[in-house]
Amino acid sequence: MANIKVQQIKSRIGAPKNQKRTLDSLGLKKLNQVVEVEDNESVRGMIATVHHLVRVLA
Repeated sequence: MANIKVQQIKSRIGAPKNQKRTLDSLGLKKLNQVVEVEDNESVRGMIATVHHLVRVLA
């Protein structure tokens, strides 16, 4: 399958606990960190949960 790159663009400080867990499960731990994840429905759902904290690059 294809991979997509996700970058954390906003801080997790002040975010609800479930959004912090979602960032951790995506592999994002630091601001401006970019990770490459497999493009599937579950990952798309995680990105939708934290869409205001991340940017999808490619």
